[in-house]
Amino acid sequence: MANINKQILKYRAQGAKNGIEILVVGSIGLIIIMLFNLLRPGEISIIEIFLVSLCIAAILIGFFKTQEPFYSIILTEQQLIYQHKYGQWHIHPENLHHCGIPKVDNGIDYLELNAIGIKLNDIDSFLSALAPRIAGKLLIEQRHFFMQVVQKNCKNGHCPSEWLVEDNKYRSKKGIDYNGLIAMFANRAKHLQFLTGYDLLLPASVIESDIWEFSANLNKWKRDPSQFIKSQCE
Repeated sequence: MANINKQILKYRAQGAKNGIEILVVGSIGLIIIMLFNLLRPGEISIIEIFLVSLCIAAILIGFFKTQEPFYSIILTEQQLIYQHKYGQWHIHPENLHHCGIPKVDNGIDYLELNAIGIKLNDIDSFLSALAPRIAGKLLIEQRHFFMQVVQKNCKNGHCPSEWLVEDNKYRSKKGIDYNGLIAMFANRAKHLQFLTGYDLLLPASVIESDIWEFSANLNKWKRDPSQFIKSQCE
């Protein structure tokens, strides 16, 4: 759900919800079990070991949830910002061509990714502001999406080698050269664009709302950012 504040729309991620609550419940449960065992004579039972394990797991899950940004998506009149715990990227309305749900058709059936696809007008504008740290993390986190698409396009199990190897050199259509993680990210975006028509992916987990609805909203924002944000504030 969006948080509306001074002509800015902020969206929570599914993965960031209830982090503190889970952490607190796990901690309290662990303390109660430990105190119970200190006051009760005898050896710890299998059930108590299981409950301790659950509490520790809850503490770890809650901790990792609290490390996520409170808001994952921010929309202003000037830009769309995707916030990740390892950094952020942004897109200006004029650089957003359109959004949609990526589908891959191999002639027999089709695959619909659980993500929002973003097609850019100018990849260089995006890459020039992208930090290597978040580029590297997104390459790892979103590889499973890319491999789903690749598998649908590999006939008889044979895939072009350039789809499977992350090349660390890239030259854009404007003749700009990139190296390292940015080049690897750019090559992934190029292959993704060829296979799905989209350059970037926003996983469904980064928003609470339906991906179809959110995709439509991003297209409305692109056409008239001021009017869209104003309509959401009313």
